[in-house]
Amino acid sequence: MKLILIASLVAAVTMADERPLASPVIAILKNEQHTPDEFGNHNSDFEAANGIEVHISGSQGESGGANVIGSWSYPLEDGTIASLKFVADENGYQPESDLLPVAPHFPHPIPQFVLDQIEFARLEDERRARAGISAEE
Repeated sequence: MKLILIASLVAAVTMADERPLASPVIAILKNEQHTPDEFGNHNSDFEAANGIEVHISGSQGESGGANVIGSWSYPLEDGTIASLKFVADENGYQPESDLLPVAPHFPHPIPQFVLDQIEFARLEDERRARAGISAEE
């Protein structure tokens, strides 16, 4: 039993020596953080040697909240660049990117079975109203 335990320990140590590092060290090319001034203006810029970039600028909003604009990008395995630009202000968070899903254009055709169900529900409500039956019953 001790022999199996020792053999397992030796095998684990040997395998650990052969494995590459899980995360390679990436050089930071730029990392600038400017804290808010008396007007609430601030910005941050970050760039890494592997192509990752993050840029953010902000200011105090008219209603006291923070207004922020920014972007981030990173290279994909196929060599293209994934990127996102955003604005966050009194109107909420507004991202722009080809990465985001796009909802179908509206109005889109409503299937007939849906229209039939809506009409059925309307007629049922009218029938209940004529009979003096409440919607909860």
